[in-house]
Amino acid sequence: MYMKFDISEAFAKELDSFDTLNFEDRFFKARGIIYMDGNSLGLMPKSAETTLLSAVEDYKNLGIGGWTEARQPWFYCAEKLGARMAKIVGALEDEVVVTGSTTVNIHNLLSTFYKPSGKRTKLLMDELNFPSDIYAAQGHMRLLGRPTDDLALLKSRDGHTLDENDIIAAFNDDVALALLPSVLYRSGQLLDIERLTAKAHEKGIIIGFDCCHSAGSVPHRLHDWGVDFGVWCCYKYLNGGPGSSAAIFINRRHHGTRPGLPGWFGSDKSRQFDMALEFEPAANAGAWQMGTPHIFSMSPVEGSLNVFEEFGMDNVREKSLKLTSYMMSLIDSLLVDQHGFYIATPRQPERRGGHVALARDADSIRINACLKERGVIPDFRFPNIIRFAPIAFYNTYHEVWRVVDIIKDIMDSKEYLSLDEKRGPVA
Repeated sequence: MYMKFDISEAFAKELDSFDTLNFEDRFFKARGIIYMDGNSLGLMPKSAETTLLSAVEDYKNLGIGGWTEARQPWFYCAEKLGARMAKIVGALEDEVVVTGSTTVNIHNLLSTFYKPSGKRTKLLMDELNFPSDIYAAQGHMRLLGRPTDDLALLKSRDGHTLDENDIIAAFNDDVALALLPSVLYRSGQLLDIERLTAKAHEKGIIIGFDCCHSAGSVPHRLHDWGVDFGVWCCYKYLNGGPGSSAAIFINRRHHGTRPGLPGWFGSDKSRQFDMALEFEPAANAGAWQMGTPHIFSMSPVEGSLNVFEEFGMDNVREKSLKLTSYMMSLIDSLLVDQHGFYIATPRQPERRGGHVALARDADSIRINACLKERGVIPDFRFPNIIRFAPIAFYNTYHEVWRVVDIIKDIMDSKEYLSLDEKRGPVA
């Protein structure tokens, strides 16, 4: 299931002494803080600051000339970054474009690929999906005048995970499109994308994945697996900064499909400035761009990709699994029987992403608040999940040990009872 570890602090320090996969000096880390929220907002790579400031300098010195004369010419930036990011998700270079935001991109992809007709009318999603994805789907149902039950939400058996056999059983002849998460945002469960894609295609169903909680944490092979489309943000594991541009994957076999929400930046680049009244889309994933790219929101992504290319996705995954295995082992030894916690994340390495979901049926909000007061930054997901993401690049084994030790001390001292059972507006 996972490795057993010595629970001593000395052992944590020993693990760090042998760790050759540590790039923490490449990131800005606040002193006295243990940052475990990289699955919500990754820390800033120093190289991202460099590429952002470079874009500012280009704007300052070149003005509109930056579109073709900048160090990273703005006109081609979305495609160039997409080609580099393709390696992270296992895509061909022309299958990824960096553009928009996750929800905007989901709207675009649904408007492109959800085409109910005849008996195929259902859009299959799941009740554990990130709510924004479901809001987008509900919006499309209203716009198309579809009945509400055309949006089929798969049920979870335990409230934390999805049984892939249940998903496959729901691939019925009335399903037109399936949109699923690669990693469930609360529990951290990693779905078998390859298997689900193959089973969907056997039934003639188009399938796409929201990879927000896996891109940059889990290696994928989206092209080889035959995934039809995908979307993800770049501010979590990809460390692009708050509100950084998102990304779209379009399998090459769908290139030439007309985007559902076309915009001028999705035009064939050679003819974009012809200003023709008839949209002529690019022949690759770039066709799914809409408006002018947000250069200052894309530039930090370039710097982060520099770190990924040096570190390597296989190393990211190897280190991530070791850190999460270590954390779960400590939790089992020190918190489960003694203090009523349980782990909602699957134990098998092949079934989990990059974070650990720690659950407790009571007082989780107060425990989370105590952790922040102690200088530990996790995040909270209603009603009772505290998420920890030990990031391969910049978190250490000793930091993982300290987090669990601090939780144990909070519980032993009952310090959390002094706080209100109330969460802030941003959890």
